[in-house]
Amino acid sequence: MQRLAIDLDERSYEILIGLDLRKQVGEFLKAVFRPSRVVIITHPSINSIYGEEVIANCLDQGWTTDIIEVPEGEVSKSLGQVEKLYDRLLELNCDRKSVLIALGGGVIGDLVGFVAATYQRGITFIQVPTTLLSQVDSSVGGKTGVNHPKGKNMIGAFYQPRLVVTDLQTLKTLPIKEYRAGLAEIVKYGVISDASFFEFLEKNYKDILNLNYDCLSYIIENSCAIKAKVVEKDERETHHRMILNFGHTLGHAIESLTGYSRFIHGEAVAIGMVRAAELSHSMGKCSKEVPRRLEALLKNLGLPVEMPELDPTAVIESLYHDKKTMDNKIKFILVKEIGSIEIVEQVPESEILKII
Repeated sequence: MQRLAIDLDERSYEILIGLDLRKQVGEFLKAVFRPSRVVIITHPSINSIYGEEVIANCLDQGWTTDIIEVPEGEVSKSLGQVEKLYDRLLELNCDRKSVLIALGGGVIGDLVGFVAATYQRGITFIQVPTTLLSQVDSSVGGKTGVNHPKGKNMIGAFYQPRLVVTDLQTLKTLPIKEYRAGLAEIVKYGVISDASFFEFLEKNYKDILNLNYDCLSYIIENSCAIKAKVVEKDERETHHRMILNFGHTLGHAIESLTGYSRFIHGEAVAIGMVRAAELSHSMGKCSKEVPRRLEALLKNLGLPVEMPELDPTAVIESLYHDKKTMDNKIKFILVKEIGSIEIVEQVPESEILKII
C-alpha cells in the first residue's frame, strides 16, 4: 500500500493506494476518527458489488452503519438530491460525530462532500473512489458541489475529506468508457506539470489500457502527487490551482450544452484540452507539435477529440458562466509546451470562435 500525504495544516489527510483496500475501510477510518455512526452513500450498481464488503468492515469496528443509495448519473448532483440526503440523515439521527463514506465516482464524491460540508455546519467524511476519474481527481483536494442548470459545480464548498482510500481493484469492474474518461485527467497532469510523465503515457498507453497494475499504481500515485502539490499551494483556488482546470473551461461548456448526457466528464475534458491546445497555438503560445501530440495520445487512449456541433453563441455565453470568469473576462489555461502552462486572464471571443 502506498501512502501519500496532503499537507493542509489541521485539514491534512492521507491518500491510501493499493489492492483490496475497500475491505479495510473501517480499520483505516478507526485510525483517524471514532464516529458515533457511519452512513455509506453510493449508487445501486456500486452497492451491489462493494457495499457489503465496506459495511462488514465498519460493523466489525462496532459502529452502527447504514447505507443510502443515490440514482446513477450526473443528474443526481442537484440541490433536490441534497435535500433528500438531509432528510435521510435526520431520520437516522445523525449528529456531528457521524461519518459519511462516499463510495463511488465523482458524482458521489462531490455530492457527499457537499452534504458533509453543510449538514450541521460540517461533519466528517471520507472518500472511497471507485472510478479512475475520481481516484486521480475529484476525491483529492476538497472541491465539493452540485450542478445548476446554468453551469456545472456552480454551488459548492471547499471541504476536505478526512481520508481517501483508493482501491485499484475496483477498476476491474469499471466500464471501459468510464475507465478511459479517467485517463483524460491523467493526461492533463502531464500537460500542466510533467513532460516526462506525459512521455510515459505516450510509450505505455497499451499497458495502461490493459490495466497493468504496475502502470496503474504509478500513474495514479503520480497524478495524486501532482494535484497534492497544487492544492497545498492554493487550497481555495485563488489563482495557482486554476491550472488544474486545463481543458475544463470548454469541457464544462460542452457538458452543460449537451445536457450532461452526451459526454461523460473525462470525454468532455479530452475535447476541451485539444481545443485549449489549438487555442494556445493560434495565439502563439506553443508550437503546432503540442496539440498534435496531445490529440494523438488521447486518440490512442480511445477518447474523443472532435468538438461537437454546438451553437457558437451558446458556447461563448456558457463560458461567461465559468467559475474562473471574473469582471466579464473569459479566462483560459493555455499551454506553452508539454509540462508548462499559463493562466491567461482574458481571451478574446474572436480567438475562441476560431477553434470551436
